[in-house]
Amino acid sequence: MKLTILNLIFFILQLNFLYTQQTPKKILAIFAHPDDEQSVAPLLVKSVQEGVEVTLVIATDGRLGINEYNDYEAGDKLAEIRAEEMKCAAEVLGVNLIHLNYHDQLRAAEGFDGHIPHVQSLILELKEIVDKVQPDAIITWGPDGVTTHMDHRLVGASVTQIYVSQEWVKPVKLYYFAFPSDLLTSEKQRILRGQHRSYLSVQIPFTSQQFDTAYQALLCHKSQYPEHIVAKNKEARRRFGKTIYLRQFTTPKTIKNSLF
Repeated sequence: MKLTILNLIFFILQLNFLYTQQTPKKILAIFAHPDDEQSVAPLLVKSVQEGVEVTLVIATDGRLGINEYNDYEAGDKLAEIRAEEMKCAAEVLGVNLIHLNYHDQLRAAEGFDGHIPHVQSLILELKEIVDKVQPDAIITWGPDGVTTHMDHRLVGASVTQIYVSQEWVKPVKLYYFAFPSDLLTSEKQRILRGQHRSYLSVQIPFTSQQFDTAYQALLCHKSQYPEHIVAKNKEARRRFGKTIYLRQFTTPKTIKNSLF
């Protein structure tokens, strides 16, 4: 009888091991605009090559993405163009794309009655996506949003709210993309977008090939980045080295009854 029970336990452990080995890890990368994925693109390429299932969520439609490199008018037509560009980039990166339909600036110009329902809808829809994908890790913007763009910061805050709103049955790790302060060239930039290395506990190397693929994907975003600008951005990015820096959101292990 004891031998039978031991055999059964051993069999269950074997099944669990095989399931763990055969089930790919899942990353959910959540960003604001078409082309925001570029911040972690080498990591996404690396993860796909390693057999990780990567899902990329882009929250907004890019309808306000006019700049000195294009002569488009803001609105539906530009949103359609950027949706196609985003599909192209996702295909190059090899990721699963979920492109939501929220307006650039999340209707902030419409005031409380336009903005708040839009953002609340975004949070609820992102929660549905997280529940469906069941990721092992989530990557998004931190409080700086890298450029301090309000959409970046709000999308990151929305993801964080989803994360802290529940106890996770399946362990999920939340990471914020970051720039080390010491790699930024001015005190102003360090304050606005830098993070001290002591907070950056996750530093993931990537290869030259993964770097090149990331910038091949950026070429898809033609409305935002002409080829010569992509080349310029690629060269500028080299000075940060072949590493993606992330800050992990950590949960407390003990309850304190004092601030100090």
